[in-house]
Amino acid sequence: MTTEQNPECNSCEQGPGSQCETCPSKTKVGIDKLPVPEHSLIRHAVAVMSGKGGVGKSTVTALVASALAKKLKSVGVLDADITGPSIPKLFGIKDRPEATALGLIPPKSLLGISIMSLNLLLPNEDDPVIWRGPLIGGAVQQFWTDVVWGDLDYLIVDLPPGTGDAPLTVLQSLPLDGIILVSSPQELAVMVVKKAIRMAEMLNVPILGVIENMSYLNCPHCGEKIELFGPSHVRAAAQAENLKFLGALPVDPRLAELGDKGEIEEYPVDFLEGIEDIIGVI
Repeated sequence: MTTEQNPECNSCEQGPGSQCETCPSKTKVGIDKLPVPEHSLIRHAVAVMSGKGGVGKSTVTALVASALAKKLKSVGVLDADITGPSIPKLFGIKDRPEATALGLIPPKSLLGISIMSLNLLLPNEDDPVIWRGPLIGGAVQQFWTDVVWGDLDYLIVDLPPGTGDAPLTVLQSLPLDGIILVSSPQELAVMVVKKAIRMAEMLNVPILGVIENMSYLNCPHCGEKIELFGPSHVRAAAQAENLKFLGALPVDPRLAELGDKGEIEEYPVDFLEGIEDIIGVI
């Protein structure tokens, strides 16, 4: 990979495309992956990502983790959305991580999913986190290195929107098996998701496939599928990018209700029936 392709070069003092041999960003791409933390065994690490906010990455993260847990797999969720964490709320987790000499032991959900999020370390769940990029990136790395995850089949990483510091930190430094992209049906959302696709390609992280969220609404009276955001552009985009289309998630008031109550694990995840096979092939 050349320096021109590296996102960090856009803010380099030497200027974009300088290709300086001492550029620290050169040494990060494709190497310097953090080792699996001591006292932990993480067999698969997968990030959930999108180019924009509001498409339901955290919801998809929670559903993927729940689908795997229901297959009796040991699962953890690392909430890398430092400034907008929502994973604890979805799972109904309020217990603080236990501090030990080995590191932080994350609390577990009803299905036994280990949850680590900055919101669990704040005095109040609605306290804002007003941090600059380096602090955010450092927190993400500490959630990998300083947490006693134990023996996990799968660690699912919930990324914040965009292609900034936190996603860059995760894709560069965590030994990911791949990423799952989330999009809503609109052409605008798909266009922004393509930025995430390009970023993953530049950083040599495999893309496992694409999930379309808010795909349609089932009419409660006649059962007709109503495309609230218009015809889907996700399937065509996935095909054009040679990516797997992993499934479509409808607009469902029941899902919103369970998420608000912290009971998202109760939501049926039939559309993710084959998710373990998809992750396991990497």
